[in-house]
Amino acid sequence: MAAERIMRVLKKGDLEGIVAIDTKITNQNRREYYARKIDTITDPERSINTSIVAELDGKVVGFIMGDVYFGEFGIPETSATIDTLGVDPSIQNKGLASELLDQFMMNMKAAGVNKVYTLVNWDDFALEKFFSRHKFVPSKRINLEFQMP
Repeated sequence: MAAERIMRVLKKGDLEGIVAIDTKITNQNRREYYARKIDTITDPERSINTSIVAELDGKVVGFIMGDVYFGEFGIPETSATIDTLGVDPSIQNKGLASELLDQFMMNMKAAGVNKVYTLVNWDDFALEKFFSRHKFVPSKRINLEFQMP
């Protein structure tokens, strides 16, 4: 019998599965970060829940998190960001990240989003290649940073 894969909206109960995937990928436990992030994502008073998880036989195996913005950062059009994408290493390179991204983009289009932004570390060639395959291009916006002394 084939494993059943489901895509659905992220919910609070997904915390442990997301933390487990992220820990495998980053070798760090960022539970507190994800707990705060998921609290914000799932609070209808603070944001629209645009984040998605993928389940395989009832277990969270992938996720994509993002936000919709209605004029923030001086950008007049409705835009969105993708800030986190994770797939369990045991099933990477099987198209799940692409499926998550495709579903996220379909949801953004339905929400009236005009542009979707994300940031990629300059030396993360695999992630840059992934987004490039999905028609992401360098933005005309400049990402600025300030190193605290």
